[in-house]
Amino acid sequence: MTSTTTGTDKEVVEDSKWLSAHYDPVANIYTFSSCMALADLAGDGEYNMLVADLGNCKKDIKLKVYRGINLQTHHPLLDLPSSITSFYMDENEPRVPGIAVASGPYIFVYKNLKPYFKFSLPLCEVNTSEAELWNLYREERMSTGVLRDRLEELRNTGTSNLTVRSQKFIMLHPADTDDFAKLYKEVPLKRQTVITCMTTIYRNIADDRAINSLIVGTENQQVYIMDSEAFTIIYKAKLRSVPVFLSANGIFDVDFRVVVACRDGRLYSLRRGVDEAKQFADVGSQIVGLERLQKQFYVGCVDNNLVSLTTKGRRLWVVYLPASITAMCAMENEQRGIRGVLVALANNRVHMYRDKHCLHVLHTAGAVTAIRYGPYGREAGGLVMFNSNGALIVKLLKRTATFDEHQQCIGPPKEQSVRLNVPKKTTLFIEQTKRERENALLMHRVFQQDLARITLITGKEYLRALRSSQSPISSNPNEPVRFNAQVQGIGPAFKLIVVLQNTSTSRPIVNLFITFQYDDSLYRVARNNIDVPILVPGVEAKLDTLVECLSDKGISDDIKVFVCKENYLSPLVMGMVSMPVSEGLLLS
Repeated sequence: MTSTTTGTDKEVVEDSKWLSAHYDPVANIYTFSSCMALADLAGDGEYNMLVADLGNCKKDIKLKVYRGINLQTHHPLLDLPSSITSFYMDENEPRVPGIAVASGPYIFVYKNLKPYFKFSLPLCEVNTSEAELWNLYREERMSTGVLRDRLEELRNTGTSNLTVRSQKFIMLHPADTDDFAKLYKEVPLKRQTVITCMTTIYRNIADDRAINSLIVGTENQQVYIMDSEAFTIIYKAKLRSVPVFLSANGIFDVDFRVVVACRDGRLYSLRRGVDEAKQFADVGSQIVGLERLQKQFYVGCVDNNLVSLTTKGRRLWVVYLPASITAMCAMENEQRGIRGVLVALANNRVHMYRDKHCLHVLHTAGAVTAIRYGPYGREAGGLVMFNSNGALIVKLLKRTATFDEHQQCIGPPKEQSVRLNVPKKTTLFIEQTKRERENALLMHRVFQQDLARITLITGKEYLRALRSSQSPISSNPNEPVRFNAQVQGIGPAFKLIVVLQNTSTSRPIVNLFITFQYDDSLYRVARNNIDVPILVPGVEAKLDTLVECLSDKGISDDIKVFVCKENYLSPLVMGMVSMPVSEGLLLS
């Protein structure tokens, strides 16, 4: 794959699989993947691009419609959009889809590029304590300051379902609270939720131009399915967390399934006839993208992991990505047999994954924040992207482009996917397994008894070594001495070297001496008592003496070495030196 960059402000040109159809670095459109859609708005087979431009999040919020590379029309929006989608709401000819824009608690429906209907979500139940406080203020039985303090206490106790009026009232400056409270005290309290995500599902038949129903997820942990003809709610379900992504398949009138990704890092499943969600899977991290391809779910996580799940929630594989995920979308072209998931990363790359194999990497000018693949214009494979600088990038898939797994650029080696040749279970293995299953309790008790016996024996031996000073390290914390001994020579004369080290950090050790215990009929030691000089911390002191073997029978014995201190009743350290057989006498 070859790529050339013409500058920091220009698009990176990819010649291998994509044609660069359009690049507008000054489009100044700021949006996300959920606020993009590709739809045939005129019913003539030419697909338009719909994008909800967030502007500066306070003004210039617009719904823009592109035909080709030109802006065809735009409509102002009253609030920040959370999602847009195209859907078929009737069977009238020509078959023209509508546009649904989720913004706050409303769904704005456009048809033929004109406002058509406004749907409001049902009101939520108002907190009783909050309503009582406003009633007391309305009856002038409570002052403005007390009302504000009580509402703050109610919020601090964990009540997060306050109305917008109360939340804004708490945030006001104390000097402005009186005017605000008097202005709204006669207005009934209403608590509205907001839409967080939206998608569509077939109503009664699975066809590209069949009637759809809208599925919306809300901030109050609810999922609604709306009839697109009568604009009424026909299904409602409760979740355990706030939904952020939806993936639906099936037919509503027959059987359907909706997988919901929530803010708690878990996925929940909804089915026909069930009004409460069932936990589907837990990916262990915040979810930033959810796509479904055939019988696999691709979940993008905030910890740079791309997780694959089966339709039953079992984890298939996890791929760690080189940068954080900024956007995701499915890439399907049934005519050419192309199927995969496009994952946009913060390092100005877009990776295409099929299963756990990275088949292609697309370089872009800037980090992509919104991406959508599908038919665009008259082409079946269009890729529309917006980067963090507001630039618009349109690419078309070459008709000669192919994606093969052996062309993968990033990912684990093929050997990792080869199944191990595990031998078949033998009769002995089966009998042993049966025995362990039948005698599991007895075997566990025997194991625990043996473990306790080994622990007891080890503890006794260690205690005996401490009491008899047979450890190579002194157990006296005031005189920390480490001892080591070695023997040099082949006999009959040997050189016994004793190495001592002061293991304290700052205090020297004085008045030490070394003595030996041995069989005087076998050995003669030249220096029975060796005075040890002052031991400085961290410095090794080497002391040696000659040992002569007196026997010519080829036998050997042990010599005990004692490191003692004056006026101490027991030695600080004791060691046993195994003397070798005198080879010199044997040769003579």
